[in-house]
Amino acid sequence: MTSASTHLDSERLASEAHEALRSGNGDRARHLFASAAEAEASAFHSTNADRPRTTGILAVSAAALWYKSGHLEEAARFAHDASSRAYLPEFAKQELKELLQAIWNEQAQLAAGISFVPGQVLVSVKGGEIVTGGAPLDLILGKVQVVQNLFYRTAEYLSDLPHRVKGPAPKPIQDAYRPWLFQSVPGSYQFAVAVQKPAQHEMFPGDEIEPARLTEKFLEILRACNEDPAALPAVVDKPEYRETFLKMARNLAPTGKSFSQMEIRGAGENGPIILTPTSRKVISETLRPPSSSTRTAAQEQILKGNLRAVDLDDDWLEISIDGVTRHVTGLHDAVDDLIGPMVNHDVTVRVKPGRGRQLRFIDIEQEE
Repeated sequence: MTSASTHLDSERLASEAHEALRSGNGDRARHLFASAAEAEASAFHSTNADRPRTTGILAVSAAALWYKSGHLEEAARFAHDASSRAYLPEFAKQELKELLQAIWNEQAQLAAGISFVPGQVLVSVKGGEIVTGGAPLDLILGKVQVVQNLFYRTAEYLSDLPHRVKGPAPKPIQDAYRPWLFQSVPGSYQFAVAVQKPAQHEMFPGDEIEPARLTEKFLEILRACNEDPAALPAVVDKPEYRETFLKMARNLAPTGKSFSQMEIRGAGENGPIILTPTSRKVISETLRPPSSSTRTAAQEQILKGNLRAVDLDDDWLEISIDGVTRHVTGLHDAVDDLIGPMVNHDVTVRVKPGRGRQLRFIDIEQEE
């Protein structure tokens, strides 16, 4: 068989594996991923060295498929062997290094006796104040918290739980899917996120999630929010969840002041999700409902200041602007784990006039 036909076989098997994963059949998915990896590795070995870009793409694909199949030793062996080829292009060597780091992280997790959801999510922050291997602590901590909340929300959505407005994620969700932070290879500022599973996987009776499905759905939701918000209903069928996911994705996207780009992808996945200031603008426009009238739109005000206090039970927030406190009411269904982390940070709040001198809440975004 030619390398081209073998590669097509690998693509078909990988597609069937992803479909099995979406159907909740993890064992079949891993078996298909392994078969796809064997086909892709065969295509790599039969491709001439005078086609460096093709060999690079095949090398990364084969190693990633071994990784997805759960064959960590084979994935590491193949990645080491492929990256040692002098003709392999630099982009492929870098991606293989990242994949090797993910493999080593998972091997360390297994050695420690801790069980994690298959696959890791790699996050890279670039531009602005970011330097190779370093970034402002408050910036990174804020983004890490948003990523954690996104994982919890995804688990709640897949578990068919009611949309949560107040309080943290249910304890069974937190216990079942606890995100961990791992180091990634140097390059701008990068980190990896893996989700821990409990020793005995007990959540809500009959509502267990196929582990690998959680990471895949997390990435699927974030990609739709960023690349095609209009297509999000096909990915998330509950309107209240859609709005929350969009706002979380917006909170991850840069304003351009502190950094200019965030890349998020599954370990071994091609095509990262790239969040930019333009992404933030597009998501904000998607969230903004058509104004009921031109007059209503003209009455909207923008408040920029420091969020000092929030009380979702009493339906208000307070923002300090140049030492003057402004009181805003009408938060209604504002979500706790969206707005809570913004306290004591600079924010932009959109409001409209209420009765008397009242200001009524429309939307809020955190500044960098």
